[in-house]
Amino acid sequence: MERIEQNVRAVLQRGTVIPAHPLALDRHRRLDERRQRALSRYYIAAGAGGLAVGVHTTQFAIRDDAVGLFRPVLELAAEEMDHADQDRTEPLLRIGGICGQTEQATREASLLRDLGYHLGLLSLSAMKTADEDSLIAHCRAVAEIIPLVGFYLQPSVGGRVLPYTFWRRFAEIEAVAAIKIAPFNRYQTLDVIRAVAEAGREDIALYTGNDDSIVADLLTPYRFKVDEHSVERRIVGGLLGHWAVWTRKAVDVLDECHRIAAHAENIPPEMLLRSIEITDCNAAFFDAAHGFAGCIAGLHEVLRRQGLLEGIWCLDPNETLSPGQYEEIDRVYTAYPHLNDDDFIAQHRDAWLAG
Repeated sequence: MERIEQNVRAVLQRGTVIPAHPLALDRHRRLDERRQRALSRYYIAAGAGGLAVGVHTTQFAIRDDAVGLFRPVLELAAEEMDHADQDRTEPLLRIGGICGQTEQATREASLLRDLGYHLGLLSLSAMKTADEDSLIAHCRAVAEIIPLVGFYLQPSVGGRVLPYTFWRRFAEIEAVAAIKIAPFNRYQTLDVIRAVAEAGREDIALYTGNDDSIVADLLTPYRFKVDEHSVERRIVGGLLGHWAVWTRKAVDVLDECHRIAAHAENIPPEMLLRSIEITDCNAAFFDAAHGFAGCIAGLHEVLRRQGLLEGIWCLDPNETLSPGQYEEIDRVYTAYPHLNDDDFIAQHRDAWLAG
């Protein structure tokens, strides 16, 4: 079983911004390597503590044999992180997505390990009908190859309901290093955190993937009674598609949430307001009005406006903005100018795109 290095674990447990990395395509829907690298450079320069690659935001179709982009995209991000790590005192977290039934998942885990990735974000979307014992056996098989980030993906975009009993058993797998909690549901979010608390796994880092409740997740103390003792856990960072845009400001938000939590301060009203503002932006970017149909294209549109992407093309030609989504992005841009990082990108974009 692969062990996670101590300096990597330190970054993970402290909590950081981890953008879910998009896929840069040209107008022929082929990989645009220059812009793919520029995106990685942007996230690193913005202060992200790592990258999640080969995940939903990167488009699962990169795995298709006819597309053949899974390994190339992982390699490009790894090269950019290699370069950046030469000038850093702490390593960037390297997280790769893992999908499919056990044969595919273990194969992908082996590739991530061979490419120097630290952790695998394990999606269970391909196992919608598997019983709990089968799910745990699957997770254990993958965990023998690479440390895991568990993933509670909301059912509306391909996930499945995973009860408390599953998460309690999952938390007993030694190689689990973190969990991305993204059911977009308060009850199910509590299931995960309570399971980790009751398992006594203080070493499992909790990350929000609830793009509809980012700031609230980061500010909330979760307290449970375990064996007559009070146990408190916090969500320490985010692994988010939403943080693939306006990333510089996301780093500022996380820093402020960490400061408030560290000093046990009352939550300032302006942070509650910020929470709602960010959720409103997410509704536009992720196309909540149409069941998230335009969620990837919405992120691409923001990056296109900032000059990092040439267009909003996805591998599937039918995957694009929904009716009215462009106007919704216009609306939140106008309503919340303090949340975008357009000026930061404009200062550095040409350098990121060079070479």
